[in-house]
Amino acid sequence: MDQWIKTNFGSIAFLSNHDPFPKTDQALIEPNGLIAISKTLEAKKIIEAYKQGIFPWFNKHEPILWWSPDPRLILFPEDLKISSSLYKKINKNNYQFLIDKDFSSVIKFCSEIKRKGQDGTWIDDRIINAYSELHRLKVAHSFEIYFNENLVGGLYGIVLDGVFFGESMFHYERDASKMAFVLAIQYLKNIGIKMVDCQMKTNHLLSLGAKEISRDRFIQLLNTYIKT
Repeated sequence: MDQWIKTNFGSIAFLSNHDPFPKTDQALIEPNGLIAISKTLEAKKIIEAYKQGIFPWFNKHEPILWWSPDPRLILFPEDLKISSSLYKKINKNNYQFLIDKDFSSVIKFCSEIKRKGQDGTWIDDRIINAYSELHRLKVAHSFEIYFNENLVGGLYGIVLDGVFFGESMFHYERDASKMAFVLAIQYLKNIGIKMVDCQMKTNHLLSLGAKEISRDRFIQLLNTYIKT
């Protein structure tokens, strides 16, 4: 590793594409989990990061920032919670659930949706290009909800062996992202996914059964569920 950048909180590794990531215990306490910076975002580097419990997250006009926060929000598929109202909505058969029909629209809509407490989006062309390449490699997948043949909600993420790494979701109809999430988790459980990485805590995900675990425990589980 060639360079380290000093900040008020500690030193951060500046990575080239061939540099390995630091150990996650070197991540900063504040801001929670910041571990490295790079200029570019490539598909192979993202896969390498996920296998080590690290993910990219940054704002427009920033370099690529890599994170491994402690604690980490995860969901075991068997812990999924479905409210009675959401269960009824899913079973009304007014909606269609599809996988990988329109990945490009899902990530585009995730980048455009307005979110409370956020000024703009963190999903810029660098993210779109890198995850689109991961989709072409059959590593990134989208889970989509349609109403009257219109895409009204969905999410995307990455599958590596027994782990699904959720990235972002959107909805244009009430509860459409929740429906996509619930149906995605049920599908992922059926194909052998043992854990879903939700990254950061939100009330939305907590209501669906997600919980926080320590970073050390998260890394242990990654090493158990990812074999390649």
